[in-house]
Amino acid sequence: MSEAGKHEGGCLCGTVRYRVTGRPIWTAYCHCQSCRRATGSAVAAYAGYGVDQFAYTKGEPGRFNSSKGVTRGFCARCGSPLNYEGERWPGEVHIHIGTFDDPEAFPPQGHAFHDVDGLSWLHITDTPTPRAG
Repeated sequence: MSEAGKHEGGCLCGTVRYRVTGRPIWTAYCHCQSCRRATGSAVAAYAGYGVDQFAYTKGEPGRFNSSKGVTRGFCARCGSPLNYEGERWPGEVHIHIGTFDDPEAFPPQGHAFHDVDGLSWLHITDTPTPRAG
């Protein structure tokens, strides 16, 4: 974190960097198949911010429309997934927590799509409370 209320992050290679200001609207794990495939992971972890709280400070991401009304941002050089924007949550950008310089500052507080798409062998030790579904 560079200043009070500001957090920074970026991709693996450093080509794309961003900054957020203020507190996230929410933090959560997403268990949906689309997020799993986009990240290559068993679960994705996001911090949701208002689009007015988020700005790129270096480079521009590649963009991929992964499904109707969904755009995913990623580094076109190294492939790091960076964020998610969807019509279902207008005015929000969902940032992959693992891309923050200080991911410890963003513990997930809930689970999305756990009951629908959660993997039976993945056991996260908190209590799943759906945010969306």
